Amino acid sequence: MLQELAIKNFAIIDALTISFDGGMTVLTGETGAGKSIIIDAVGLLAGGRASSDLIRHGENKTVVQGLFEMPDTPYLFDLMNDYGITPDRDQVVLQRELSNNGKNVTRVNGTLVTVAVLREIASHLIDIHGQNEHQELMNPQKHLYLLDQFGDESLAALLHAYEESYAEYQQIQTERSNLMLDEQQNIQRIDLLTFQINEIEQANLTDDNEEAALIEERNLLANYQRILQGLTTLYAVLQGDEGNVIDQVGIGLEAIQRIESFGKNYQDLATNISESFYQLQDAATTIRNEMDEMSYDEGRLNEIELRLETLKQLKRKYGSTIKEIKAYYEAIVVELDMISNKESYLNQLQKRYDKAYVILIQVGADLTKKRREMGRKLEIEVQNQLKELYMDKATFQVVFKEQEAIRSNGLHDVEFYIAPNVGEPPKPLAKIASGGELSRMMLAMKTIFTQTQGITSIIFDEVDTGVSGRVAQAIANKIHVVSEHSQVLCITHLAQVAAISDQHFFIEKAVIEERTYTHVEKITGTKRTAEIARMLAGTEITDLSIAHAEELLNLAKKEK
Repeated sequence: MLQELAIKNFAIIDALTISFDGGMTVLTGETGAGKSIIIDAVGLLAGGRASSDLIRHGENKTVVQGLFEMPDTPYLFDLMNDYGITPDRDQVVLQRELSNNGKNVTRVNGTLVTVAVLREIASHLIDIHGQNEHQELMNPQKHLYLLDQFGDESLAALLHAYEESYAEYQQIQTERSNLMLDEQQNIQRIDLLTFQINEIEQANLTDDNEEAALIEERNLLANYQRILQGLTTLYAVLQGDEGNVIDQVGIGLEAIQRIESFGKNYQDLATNISESFYQLQDAATTIRNEMDEMSYDEGRLNEIELRLETLKQLKRKYGSTIKEIKAYYEAIVVELDMISNKESYLNQLQKRYDKAYVILIQVGADLTKKRREMGRKLEIEVQNQLKELYMDKATFQVVFKEQEAIRSNGLHDVEFYIAPNVGEPPKPLAKIASGGELSRMMLAMKTIFTQTQGITSIIFDEVDTGVSGRVAQAIANKIHVVSEHSQVLCITHLAQVAAISDQHFFIEKAVIEERTYTHVEKITGTKRTAEIARMLAGTEITDLSIAHAEELLNLAKKEK
């Protein structure tokens, strides 16, 4: 649910903050007052197209913020975590900032994100339907998706099984295509693979950690003189011929041992010095051994450098680590064997292909059968909804069509057909439905899908345009039904829609000091009655229009 919307320097809006409640909220006002601008601002939060033209004249940037109640959907919570966004159990804050210099900053819960990420997250929070923008209904490619959304868990399971079968089928297809390259390409590929295999084999890669060990050995040889000098100096200090550290500590140890019986402090001191004395002796022995074993081998250093260069060249070609190079080697050995024995592998692949095809067709047939079952249920549901919207004579059909090729979403396409009038055959919805019919179709579908899609805020931008009378009342009732499952924000010019709403905002614009400003007021009581009367009568509000508005409000209370 959209709880609060804050807009600054957007079109003719200088600064505006609106708090929303659940249920159905309408925004009304004269044409051009800024109603659709508010929806455009929400659209910007939903990842809509950004343009510097949206920034209020004379300002440097526009900022739009939306505070949403966090829906009870674990998927959205996990999605935000995946994108590094700290999710809040209660709220989600979307922010969009546009600057005149073209800078476009998007944030979710204060975390910078791309517009694509914002759009993906917002798709779980906002669903905007604008006048003449019934994209899903007008696009037949979306109809199959809508049918699957209507489906139950068993349909979802079948779709998942089909997608897995299709992925395996496609993988085998790809392997076959690669093997069936023309002979010249195969010969060229064999030459390349043979060269690469020989190059890697000649390197004799055994130890995955070889490079690190070589680098360590190279560092020791390259710094032989410095290491030897350091060890020599240290040994002379610890155990040289005259005045060395170990002898001096030994003298001190003898002195403290003569008095250690006089107190615990002296005993502890003697113990510590004794330990240090023997540790220094051990260190001197270790240093002596290191010096005895050290040797400089220029040939070995050159050998290491050559080996490291070989590994460097292999890494540049075949992988960033020895382990990756070995994995690449194993893969190309298999590929070379496949190409060299193409006929044998093709026979194996053909068997796998035939088996995968049979499974895919069977799973696809089961999926289509289930979709047809759900299609019949959807037809009944839509017919029932259309009756309530005074399209009781209309016929709605879910039509299945054979695909020219097997695709990832099934074996058949789906398109919605409608016959608005008696005696007419059903035809594609996208081609014959009028604006008013599309509005009612969209509301019928939205009423059905709202309970399953989980969108928290649905916005209708003048979707009731082109209808009147009893149809207008039916649309008003249907929008309110949708609001029982999701928050609904609705821009309308229909008094019937405004009357049945739970909250009513009046939007007007004013010119102050030669600048246009948009003002929003939540209206109740007599103000709301007067606004509905204006919507009924136009500019001149009469006692009759007031009475009619009061009647509409009373009827709406009974309807709710």
